[in-house]
Amino acid sequence: MSESDRYKGYRGPCVELMKRFGITVWCEVRARTTRGEFAGLVLPRSETSDENHIVLKLNSGYNIGLRYDTIQSLEKTGYREAHYKIPEKEFPVDPELPRVGLFGTGGTIASRLDYRTGAVIPAFSPGELYGSVPELADICNLETEKLFAVFSENMGPEQYLILAEKVGEAIAQGCAGIVIGHGTDTMHHTASALSFMVQRPPIPIVMVGSQRSSDRPSSDAAQNLINATWAAAHGPIAEVMVCMFGPTSDQYNLLHRGTRVRKMHSSYRSAFRTLGDVPLAMVEKGKITPLKDDFLPRRDDREVTIEAAFEERVTLIFYYPGMHPDVIDALVDRGYRGIVIAGTGLGHVNRKIYPALERARDAGVQMYMTLQTLWGFVQMHVYETGREILGLGVIPLANMLPEVAFIKLGWAMGVHPDDPEAVRELMTTPIAGEITEREPHDGYLIFQGGVPEVQEYLGKVWR
Repeated sequence: MSESDRYKGYRGPCVELMKRFGITVWCEVRARTTRGEFAGLVLPRSETSDENHIVLKLNSGYNIGLRYDTIQSLEKTGYREAHYKIPEKEFPVDPELPRVGLFGTGGTIASRLDYRTGAVIPAFSPGELYGSVPELADICNLETEKLFAVFSENMGPEQYLILAEKVGEAIAQGCAGIVIGHGTDTMHHTASALSFMVQRPPIPIVMVGSQRSSDRPSSDAAQNLINATWAAAHGPIAEVMVCMFGPTSDQYNLLHRGTRVRKMHSSYRSAFRTLGDVPLAMVEKGKITPLKDDFLPRRDDREVTIEAAFEERVTLIFYYPGMHPDVIDALVDRGYRGIVIAGTGLGHVNRKIYPALERARDAGVQMYMTLQTLWGFVQMHVYETGREILGLGVIPLANMLPEVAFIKLGWAMGVHPDDPEAVRELMTTPIAGEITEREPHDGYLIFQGGVPEVQEYLGKVWR
């Protein structure tokens, strides 16, 4: 083994320390330091990291960094080169179980940690997912296809169109349900796109991701995948849904409607929330508890409408105080055909950009208003500002979420590229729950930490 392989990624004082104690990467060691004793596996070091820390994977599965000048001794207790690739396995077939299609697109649910760079990379194929979660074989007969291997920030209209067509094919071929593994950052965008492109499906279409990679002991990947697969195979709800943790503890998952869900935390396992409504259902393996009764039910037919189209020259802009008109003018000059505005309050922008909105309207650009508040409805007849903006051709979109409105506008203009009135009709007509008549009384709940009554409640339920 070459020296670069023995000390992969380590430099400077760390290499000198490792040589002194006869340690290389993949050695199991007991490290005595000024901060206590630690036992674990010496991991390769990220190429972009500093040269002052040795990284151990502890027996708990978590990684820690030990600064070289705090280490008093390193005792080698073994050697175990880690292999993080899980072999693919053929799915066993049970004629008594339903068929479920699993499409892999990438993301953390299909990821492992690359110790060369220290980054999480998409590495698991759908077959490897089964190899890591064998419980799936007790739920259904899985038929897998790896469509993409990208993080969700690289998902976009090109992938939406392919995914919608693949879902249509799986429905036609008799699948009882569909699971789509996806990165969490833009999963709600893709869920919206499929909600519009795959209309009135006869079976559940369940999108699933994970907040923490599969090599971490706190990973939510296995539970999310098991519950998503159960909902797809046996659930009663035939809609596009997102299946993720309900509470941050390992109690149950929630099924969120694809047009009313949003990622609301960067790292919590319970990052996804239904906004302006309540989730469709709770799900545990073997049990689904509906929370609403206005969902589309599973059907026995194979009928579905696939309208895979998208106009990419649409955009979403968040209004901010002091915004200048050249922001709108630049979009029009660059050929954008549709703009969704996330306005303040009930749907407002400042008067400074009125001339730009008027120029955009006269250029044939379609403009729609949503809210930065996320909860609540656009109400543009209440204040003079709102009525003025209506007069400039901006169309209110009730309580549609900004990202959903952006996706729907791209889809609607793709379906009707030369018919503004048809696009307007689509945008203002609810298709997949993206507009509701009202918000339920419990559709807006925020528990503010530090408030006495909230702290009292959390003390009773927090685990």
